[in-house]
Amino acid sequence: MTLAEYRKQKGIEPAEAAGHAADDAHAEKHPGALEYVKIGSILTIVTAIEVAIYYVGLSHTGLVLSLIVLSAFKFSLVVLWFMHLKFDDRLFSSMFLIGLLLAVAIFTVATSTIGGKLV
Repeated sequence: MTLAEYRKQKGIEPAEAAGHAADDAHAEKHPGALEYVKIGSILTIVTAIEVAIYYVGLSHTGLVLSLIVLSAFKFSLVVLWFMHLKFDDRLFSSMFLIGLLLAVAIFTVATSTIGGKLV
């Protein structure tokens, strides 16, 4: 008796079929091309706002804080949509959020250590 015959006799689904079912269920959650165009448009608009903020002539503190907030927003959109973390387990999203907070903390410490002003 072959393995395929044994599985058929026991009613065990082949690994390929089980994998395709999981792939199909996972693919249903993901957005279509229109969603990606919308997110890309939002990222373009936020980038245009960042460029405009630079030319408005805000104070150094206002400029830095607004650019950091907009950059964090763009980072989260890219991570959640283009890296598909919005559709995966929350553990992965948490890991990226912790990484972002750690990067901001290291940037702040490094900037203050060399005598720079963040705000």
